[in-house]
Amino acid sequence: MFAAMQPAEPRHPAEQGPPSATTDSPTPEAEQVSFGFRTVAAEEKAGLVRGVFDSVADRYDLMNDLMSGGIHRLWKKAMIDWLDPRLGQTMLDVAGGTGDIALRILERWGGAEKAAASGGRILVCDLTPAMLAKGRDRGVDRGHLGGIEWIAGNAEALPLESMSVDAYTIAFGLRNVTHIDRALAEARRVLKPGGRFLCLEFSHVVLPMLDRLYDIYSFSVLPTLGRVVAKDEASYRYLAESIRRFPRQEDLVAMIEAAGLAQVRYRNLSGGIAALHSAWRI
Repeated sequence: MFAAMQPAEPRHPAEQGPPSATTDSPTPEAEQVSFGFRTVAAEEKAGLVRGVFDSVADRYDLMNDLMSGGIHRLWKKAMIDWLDPRLGQTMLDVAGGTGDIALRILERWGGAEKAAASGGRILVCDLTPAMLAKGRDRGVDRGHLGGIEWIAGNAEALPLESMSVDAYTIAFGLRNVTHIDRALAEARRVLKPGGRFLCLEFSHVVLPMLDRLYDIYSFSVLPTLGRVVAKDEASYRYLAESIRRFPRQEDLVAMIEAAGLAQVRYRNLSGGIAALHSAWRI
């Protein structure tokens, strides 16, 4: 169903992917990347991230509410409002295992029947099967027995054809990929010309004083909530650390542009605690 298709145009340099094993470039074993504040071998990170989300899947949505005081719901509404999804489009939500963004799009469309009648499709791709299972269960609980396709896959090598989706969304997932540049290149590859890229991610606080309060919250309150509610302090400490490692707003703009996407803009949310980045494949 998702067999690879040759793109109709030469691939942008950012889409070329990792070097061949026959080149003189360093082997993957030699590459080191960040996992929170730790440094790990690149080939280990995806498994470590999967382990984090396997651990927190059952209480992920509850923890989001506790961690943000429910504000993440407003951020996601702002994302959907800016996306303005239209019936008949093919929407891809990456790292969207619990279905939060996909279900919002489906409900904005008026449900699965209206989506199907218009030819619209929603695809959710996530690295962690436990998160996908949680998303399917949420959909059933809300009465949506169809309308969303759930796919296990890596953001750096999406199991989709080139130029096959009208919009690519990723909410609170980009900071967890091993190579952000490769994930962005994949976003461009699967987008149709004229397609929209939209990323919601924790970012860097821009308001004076708020940054210190946010640091105290992130490294004291958040791990405690993880220990008490999710019985997993380490995973929530990693999540806090991964936020601090994520590129600043303007740096992410430059990375998105380097991937070949255009008209890049961003909006700070809650003083920069989160940010929305928008771009287009021209």
